[in-house]
Amino acid sequence: MAFKLEGAIAPVFVLLWSTGFIIAKLAMPYVEPATFLFWRYLGILLAMGALSLVWRPASWPNQSQLGHLLIAGVLLQFGYLMGVWSAVRLGMTAGLVALIVGLQPIITAWFAAWVSEHVSPRQWIGLLLGIAGVGLVVAEKMNFVPIPVASYLLAVAALLSITFGTLYQKKYCPVFDLRSGSLIQFSIALLLSFICMMLFEEGTMVWNAPVITAMLWAIFPISIGSVSLLFIMIRKGAATKVTSLLYLTPPTTAIMAWLLFDEPLTLMMAAGIVLTMGAVVLVNQKARQ
Repeated sequence: MAFKLEGAIAPVFVLLWSTGFIIAKLAMPYVEPATFLFWRYLGILLAMGALSLVWRPASWPNQSQLGHLLIAGVLLQFGYLMGVWSAVRLGMTAGLVALIVGLQPIITAWFAAWVSEHVSPRQWIGLLLGIAGVGLVVAEKMNFVPIPVASYLLAVAALLSITFGTLYQKKYCPVFDLRSGSLIQFSIALLLSFICMMLFEEGTMVWNAPVITAMLWAIFPISIGSVSLLFIMIRKGAATKVTSLLYLTPPTTAIMAWLLFDEPLTLMMAAGIVLTMGAVVLVNQKARQ
């Protein structure tokens, strides 16, 4: 059987996405969230600026589209990552925060259906199953280590940020050049991270091996690498495979965190993860004709 490149790219893309939660756990003991994100976005913009010299964007957005891209960038790039990293900083495990924000497809599909006044019984069931799955994991983790309420609130804020950012971008700027759009969204995220760093943090960072590793991994394999893989998948016509494989992000992260950080992973937690991911599949499954 001939090896198909596009068939291998999609799972690699998902694996890279899953490591985003792992590097947060790796770096957070040594640096505050906004400070890390500021340097991360700066590194991304410098790297993308260098790439644009040989890989120029096909087009730049007009003034109206620019505003929409900036708003989407605030939610998708700044709000989402700031919530995730802050939750981890306050004590939430990488596996749990991945599971909470993994509810995003459920919330997005449910909210979109609710706005159009068409919430199917399948979507209601999926929403309840997803909440139940997260509840199982949360209840079990409470037996191991207490997690501050603020950490849960930040994880939910990240979930809402990526949910409404996705809905907003889909409605107001669904089509744009990914290179120019990414530069715009990372730029507004850089500015907001700098403001938060100056107002609420000390702005210092311990440049040790874990932080440097996390920074380089966040800039190149996750940000630059994932965008490049996305371009390849779109060109190869395999982008639709990502949607189904993204359901594997929370269990993949949980296994990674268990192996690398000895985070607890019990049968109850595994059941909760499976239940939640099943709920995501149920909500996003196309209705039979």
